[in-house]
Amino acid sequence: MRKLILAAVAAATLVPTFATAQSYGEVRRSDREVRQSQRELQQARRFGDRGDVRDARRELREDRQERREDWRDYRRSHANVYRRPAYVGPRGYRYRPINVGHRFAPQYYSRNYWINDYQTYRLPRPGFGYQRWVRYGRDVVLVDTRNGRVAQVNNGFFY
Repeated sequence: MRKLILAAVAAATLVPTFATAQSYGEVRRSDREVRQSQRELQQARRFGDRGDVRDARRELREDRQERREDWRDYRRSHANVYRRPAYVGPRGYRYRPINVGHRFAPQYYSRNYWINDYQTYRLPRPGFGYQRWVRYGRDVVLVDTRNGRVAQVNNGFFY
């Protein structure tokens, strides 16, 4: 009887973590909600008063926070996806934090470092043409491969 109770307690604590895993359709719905909130904010700025703008900003902030929490839940429940082998950078590599606008040398965004399965990691689709998701240490960086400029940075992405 004691084992049965312990098993039930263990199952009750594990079930919510698996239930929070987000499906691809839910991710698309969350993104759609954020885009709709952005449109409503633009309309409020154009045609509304201060109260309308304030409400639209609050709604947009809440939608973005919800999307972020959903992604964190997905990441927590699929931790094995985000555990990758050690990063081996190009010759002379030394990690240092980077920001948007940083310019990488071409060897840092070569084919060896591309993340081709960005959907697996719930990353947005890179811009058509010359943008690529690239692994840089534990970070994931969106790079414009024409000039090496960083367009977006996700710090501490991999465990």
